[in-house]
This record gives sequence, C-alpha cells and structure tokens, in this order.
Amino acid sequence: MLELLEDFFFIERGLLNGNHFVWRGPEPVLIDTAYVSDFDQTRELIESLGVDLPRVGRIVNTHSHCDHVGGNRRIQELSGCRIAMHYIGKHFIDTRDDWSTWWRYYAQDADFFDCQEGLRDGDILTVGPHEFEVLHTPGHSADGLMLYHRPSRLLISADTLWEKDMAVLTQRVEGSRAVFLWLATLDRLSALEIDRVCPGHGPPFEDAQGAIARTRRRLERFLDDRTRMGPDLLKKILIYTLFMRGPLETDRLFSMVMAPPWFRETVDLYLGGDYRSRFDEIIDELVRRGLLENRGGLITPTGRP
Repeated sequence: MLELLEDFFFIERGLLNGNHFVWRGPEPVLIDTAYVSDFDQTRELIESLGVDLPRVGRIVNTHSHCDHVGGNRRIQELSGCRIAMHYIGKHFIDTRDDWSTWWRYYAQDADFFDCQEGLRDGDILTVGPHEFEVLHTPGHSADGLMLYHRPSRLLISADTLWEKDMAVLTQRVEGSRAVFLWLATLDRLSALEIDRVCPGHGPPFEDAQGAIARTRRRLERFLDDRTRMGPDLLKKILIYTLFMRGPLETDRLFSMVMAPPWFRETVDLYLGGDYRSRFDEIIDELVRRGLLENRGGLITPTGRP
C-alpha cells in the first residue's frame, strides 16, 4: 500500500483484480473494488487501513469491467453508499446491459448494483480534501475515465495506460472506432504534466510519456495489420479465464472458452482456421513464454491474481 496524498492510499492487486484506492476519512471513498470472487481479500486490504466497509460513503468506478466493480454490490449493501461512474457506464448498469460491460461476452462473474451519479468529462470529483479532474478516456472501454490531481500531477489511469503492456482491445463490443478513440485519448494525455501514474493493473510509475509512446506504437501496429488484434486478445483472455476459473485440464479449458462468443468470433474475425488448432498454438506459446505452466496436466497461470 502506498499513501499518494494525505489519507489517500493506492492498493496494488494483480491481473484478475484491478488496483484500487481508499480515502480514509469520516465517510471513506473507494475507487474501484476489484473482482467479485476475491471480495474477502479486498475487504481485508481496505480494513487494514482502518476503514470499516459499513462506513463507506461513496464508490467511484473508473469503468464498468468486472475487475473494477466486483465489490460494489456487497459494499453498497453493507453501507448504503452512493456509486459514481461515467454516465455511459451508469447507463449500462441502469439498463442491466451485461454485453457492453463485457461480462456476458467473456463469461465473467459480476453483480449489478445501483449507480446514483453519472460523471462527465471535465467534472471535478471531490475525494475528501482532494479534487480530481474527470477525463473521459474511451478506447479500452466506452465508459472509461481517468482521474487527474493537478496539484500533485498524479494520474489515476485505470486501464487506458499501463507502464509496459496494454489492456485488451475488444472491437467486437467497443466497435471499429475503438483504436482511433484510444489514440485520441493518448494525444490528450500527452499534453498533461504527469509526475506519477497509478494504472489499473501493475505498480505506479513515473515515465508517463514513455508509456504513452509504447501504447501508441501498439495501437498503430493494430492499424497497420488488424490481424495482430486476434492473438493479443486470445492470449490475454485465456490467461484471465484461468485466473477466474482456476487451473484446468486442457480439454476442459477448451470447452469453457468455446461456450461464450469471444473465442470463436476472434478466431473467425482475425485468424481463421480450426478452433482447436488455434487454441493449442496459443497455449503452447504461453507455456513457452512462462506465462502459463502445465502442472500435472492442469494449465495454471503464473502471474499474480
């Protein structure tokens, strides 16, 4: 845990669970709440800062993906807190749209909740004594937002900007404009004075311009050759599925990824060929790279959930 501002803490998680933030005040504020299946650990981490969940006054979500809203419903039931997110995400939640949130597309676990506040680009979000500028940052997600604390040049970048990697791009849900929207977001970020970035996954970092340049190059490569999007998505979501469902036998994993739309559609759109052959190729590559392990016949992710 890291105190970024007075009584405002960063909690680093892993890949399955997005990072989150806690303001430790009379009516505590949480920014993002990780993945639903790891709620007990989320609660333990928040309470280790002296924050009781029944006292939480507000949750702010950077977007509506499952790894960022997983604790919302249970914390809201305990506390009666208000929940704020970008107004597009609020619409998804209000209308119970589990496709636009990706939950149904990727067969992810998540609970709907009540969202009271729809934030817009340019709003000022007050978290205790700290004021953050709300930046709408579509690309990875239609409802994505960042929070910028101008006095300290702190950027909460969520999944729009990571240090060395890039969040998955799901054109099937986000649309063919997603790459261009993400690039426009990066152009906007490059004009900000940023001393520290706290991403949605991974530790804080300082070289914002370097991360922006790396992400831009990846997106431009997608524009140069759209077929690159397919393997990138397949690798990331296969790993994520294993974090969600636990170590699995290869045949069981294949059956599992064939059930929702994402695997078949991605192969058809970008790669073509036999589904099982493509699956085996991706698994073999991830094992060679050390991102997965075969432990007694069970395929297991090696990273931090």
